[in-house]
This record gives sequence, C-alpha cells and structure tokens, in this order.
Amino acid sequence: MRPDTEALIVIDIQNDFCPGGALAVPGGDEVIGRVNTLMAEFGCVVLTQDWHPADHSSFAANHPGAAPYGLVEMPYGPQVLWPTHCVQGSQGAAFHPDLRTDPAQMIIRKGFRPQIDSYSAFFENDKTTETGLEGYLRNRGITALTVVGLAEDFCVAYSAIDAANLGFAVTVLQGACRAIDLNGTLAQSRQLLRDAGVVLAA
Repeated sequence: MRPDTEALIVIDIQNDFCPGGALAVPGGDEVIGRVNTLMAEFGCVVLTQDWHPADHSSFAANHPGAAPYGLVEMPYGPQVLWPTHCVQGSQGAAFHPDLRTDPAQMIIRKGFRPQIDSYSAFFENDKTTETGLEGYLRNRGITALTVVGLAEDFCVAYSAIDAANLGFAVTVLQGACRAIDLNGTLAQSRQLLRDAGVVLAA
C-alpha cells in the first residue's frame, strides 16, 4: 500500500470516452485493467465523471451551424466545441462497466453547469469555480496525487496542472492514460505538465 498521504485520481473512464462512445478516445478502454490494479495500492481513490446537461454550451449541436472540434469564444476564453457526450443519466455518461468503482470513496461530477465546461477535477474552465476536490483531499491529509484516465491531453492534464499549482506533488502515469491528440494537443499538454512540475511516468 502507498502511504496514507497519497491518492489515486481516476479521470473520466466513461462509456462515451471509450471505443464506440460519442467522444471516443483511441484505446480508451485499454487503461482499465491497469487502473483497477492501481486502486488496490491506494487508501484514497477518487473518480471523476463528466456530467453534462443536454443543453451544455460546449456541445457543437447547441451552436447552430457549428461543427464539432471548432472553437468559440466563451466569457472565460476559447472553448472547443465537442460532440454531444456524457449527458446526465445517459448510458454514455456511465462509468465503463469494466472499471472498478467500489474502491472509490468519492466521485466528483463536473461540467454540470450549462454555461461553462469543466476539464479539471479541481476547477471549472473559468479557473475560479471550484469542484470541492481540493478541500476533500486536504481534509484527508493527502499531499501527493497519481492521476490516470481520459483524456491525457485534456481532463487529465488540466487536473494534474491545477493540482500541482495547488501545491500537491503530482505524477501522471502515461501508460494508464490515452489521449485525443487534437491538432498536437498531446505534445502541448505534456510540455505544460512538465512546466508545472508534474512528474510524467510510464
């Protein structure tokens, strides 16, 4: 077992982000076996879950004439428009059936506010609206995080960078992540992770 000061943060291993899903990350389901094994090493396990209303502003379908993967300007800055995914209560929003969920002591749902997207497990995309995860980890005495899941270049990277900026020691296990890699976002995110002091491990 890892020390009680370490936590495993499992990002968005949901049906819509796995093969066959509405926003499938290539090979997304390939990480599940390793993630399930990792859970046994940690006394603190947190799962995150994208949880969007159908009218979410990040969905291309809610912008007439817009195509998925285009950019629009939101009050908080540029926003990628996504295919409709992880709609609250849908099968696509459910955790992948092979993912162990019983070891998790907390599930953080994010992106439930219609007007703002949320990649990070810690903050919405305005960088100020908190999810509550930091307070939970502080109350548990957690100082170090291992972050895994989907997608490495978006929700995993945003979560890890925010965690590092909040003062946690952070490791991203790249072998337990998969990426979208939208126009070079994987290389960009890895550089941002290094710049933030996040350890990139296999």
